[in-house]
Formats: sequence, structure tokens, C-alpha cells
Amino acid sequence: MKETPFPAVALPDTDETRQALIDACLWMNARHLNQGTSGNISIRTDAGILITPSGVAYEALTPDAMVLIPLEGMPSEEGARPSSEWPFHQGLHRARPDMPVVLHAHPPYCSILAVQRRAIPACHYMIAAFGGSDVPLADYALFGSPELCANLARIMADRHGCLMANHGATVLGETLDKARWRLEELEVLARTYLFSSIGGQAHLLTDAEIAEVLVAFESYGPRPAVDT
Repeated sequence: MKETPFPAVALPDTDETRQALIDACLWMNARHLNQGTSGNISIRTDAGILITPSGVAYEALTPDAMVLIPLEGMPSEEGARPSSEWPFHQGLHRARPDMPVVLHAHPPYCSILAVQRRAIPACHYMIAAFGGSDVPLADYALFGSPELCANLARIMADRHGCLMANHGATVLGETLDKARWRLEELEVLARTYLFSSIGGQAHLLTDAEIAEVLVAFESYGPRPAVDT
């Protein structure tokens, strides 16, 4: 396995974790960030990668329906079939072991930019929540293909989210809640960027201004709990 500069993080494979995957799928559709069963979510565990199954209505999912696939190599031919997007999930878990959650969906505004093949530039300071001065666009390749896997692993080497040409969007998360937050933030950014062209044009922040935000984000959020 290729060495990465990131520490490996794994979440426990429990019924609670599996139910959280289902809850996140239902949340995506309820928030209009996805449609039908087109989205998929995976979590890295000590035993491998838990991923949503292929083509099963979210309302019909149960914890034991989640599919465990290896971190490297082909999934088992027995039991439930994993999401057809399992190759790029597997590739991202290998490329970014510090991010134990991979969430893929087809949010409407993200998808509009994706079919226009446009990345999201620094139109708003929240761009920095995705690790840099833009939200990049991964080149098009057939879903489930090795080419798509390589495209995503390359473009997400230093990012927490991207658009996918003629497809949708993918985000990474330290936790499932953080991945959900990033997906919603990404859709808001896509909408803001699209609407900013109505009657004008977005004024982009400079690399220096984004660098300031990246530093400020290091102390963003609640203080970590302290054991007593």
C-alpha cells in the first residue's frame, strides 16, 4: 500500500455506526441534496470499509444491509452488492486515511456546475472549509471505473470536497456529522456562485485572503472536551 502523510483514523463497526449511515442517507434526500438511491456513503473501520449497498431504497435499509469491503482488493462475490461507486470510495480511503467518512451525492446546484464543468472559485470565504482556495472539479470518467477512482484520489489529496464532471459532488469528513455539514455547505456555495452571475459577477477573494481564513479555521468550532 502506498504510504500517505496522513494518520489513519477508523470508526467502530457497530449497529449504531451502521444506523448512522442510514440516517445520513435519509437526511440527504430530506434536505434535497440527493435523489433516490444515487448517493452513497462509506465509513472506514478497523475491519474494512462499511458502505451502503447498491440500488436499495434508503427507507428499506437496515444496519445489517451495510456492506463491508476490504481497504484493498475486490469485494466479496457473496452477500449484498456494495454501491457501484465502491472503487472510488476505496481509493479515497486509501489516499486520505485521516478522513474516515466519504459521502457522495447529486446536489442540484453542485450538479449544475458539474455538468457545466466548472469548479467553484473563491467567491466566498467558506471555500476554505474544503481545504484550499477553490472547490476543484474532477475530470469525467465512467461511474465505478478505475479512471474515476484515480481522478478523485488525485484531486482530493489536499481537499475535503470536489465536484465531479457530469456527475455530482463528493466530500470527506472526520466524522459523519462533519461530512454532512460539508455537503450542505458545498451546495450553498454552488448556489451562491451560480446566482452571483445574475446581474453581475462574483468578486473573488485573493489567495492571501483565503490563507487568512484557513488559519482562522484552525480554531473554529467548540473547544475540545477536557477529561477531569
